[in-house]
Amino acid sequence: MATPAAPNVPFLDVLDPAFDFEAPEVYAAQAESWYANSPFGLLVLRYEEANDLLRDRRLTHDGRRYMETHGITGGPIYDWFVPMIVNHDGVEHRRLRGLMNKAFTARRMALLRPFIHEQAERLTGRLDDGGTHDFVAEFGIRLPLAVMCRLLGVRPEDYDHFGTWTADLGLVFSLSGGDDIVARLEAAVNGLNDYADHLIDDKIAHPADDLSSDLVEAYQAGDGQVSRDELRNLLVTLVFAAHDTTRHQLANAMIAFSRHPDQWTLLSRQPELAPQAVEEVMRWQPSSGSVYRFAAESFDYKGLAVEKGMYLTMCVKAAQRDPRAYKNAGRFDITEVRDAPPLQFGAGPHHCLGAALARVEVGEALSVLAARLGPPSVAGPVTWPGPLGIQGPEKLLLRFG
Repeated sequence: MATPAAPNVPFLDVLDPAFDFEAPEVYAAQAESWYANSPFGLLVLRYEEANDLLRDRRLTHDGRRYMETHGITGGPIYDWFVPMIVNHDGVEHRRLRGLMNKAFTARRMALLRPFIHEQAERLTGRLDDGGTHDFVAEFGIRLPLAVMCRLLGVRPEDYDHFGTWTADLGLVFSLSGGDDIVARLEAAVNGLNDYADHLIDDKIAHPADDLSSDLVEAYQAGDGQVSRDELRNLLVTLVFAAHDTTRHQLANAMIAFSRHPDQWTLLSRQPELAPQAVEEVMRWQPSSGSVYRFAAESFDYKGLAVEKGMYLTMCVKAAQRDPRAYKNAGRFDITEVRDAPPLQFGAGPHHCLGAALARVEVGEALSVLAARLGPPSVAGPVTWPGPLGIQGPEKLLLRFG
């Protein structure tokens, strides 16, 4: 017989500012049960169950419910987030995803790779003077920002407008952090909405070989593929998808290698390991520390009664160190071929469209950095956001070599 979330399973207080998904209490809870209770409903701690539930169509993002859970019932943040593609399912999701697929074709990836490599080389040149550098500001933000702007056809002189906006969009998954986060996120949404409207008008007047022009062409066809409001939302969402998680993943990779300098040396000597290194840093130190879902209906899962409306959080970071899914799960090793793929890009119909691009960016960055610089070492305090949502330091002081 299925039972509701029980008081005898572990409780993890993810709202505690000091909470850390790498803490021993998390892995003790994981050993005891596949889920834990929390102030925000269930935390799914093990890989198998997280993978299952990410693919389960009885669970949904339900952007409206997510906003209301955090006390937001209207305004710019609500109006951007609720209609976002990830909050659609079924026919509407497939329609919008079909348009977004144009961003990540094999042709576009092939055209972008030399540009990504060139940008990685240029940015690495800023770091090779033996001094201390804020890796996030000087590399982590700038590489995916340049790639995203190139993809969308944004003029280089407008790049700086995007820096703060794109960095702050990811705060949508850290809304429990307080009023300052809401204010920063609202400013980012307003700025990007205004810029997206400007970009649409510019591409109507001056179409080019870029994704924005392709989407504008679909809008101008007038056959109901996409409305003006949907087009604006898609462009803002693309900015988020193509930038925020990647900038954090780059910084997280540096933290992982700073703690395992032997792995950096290995990569510098064997650059062919770069693809495996990408997979390992995404497993070990994912930029998406957790992924939420709501139950669209009541159902039973592994003896647990999942009630309609229940909030479930897939704890990606914990699941990706689950010894049931990975041999030597507690070891960072770029030579290890992992059977279970990372969960940070989601799974099933909502698997992240930008996953391939993120892998190319992180792979090119690691290849260039390891070839030209010695192992990174952290040269200052590292401040992390709350444990839920997008994970990565806002500032990361590093020295190389």
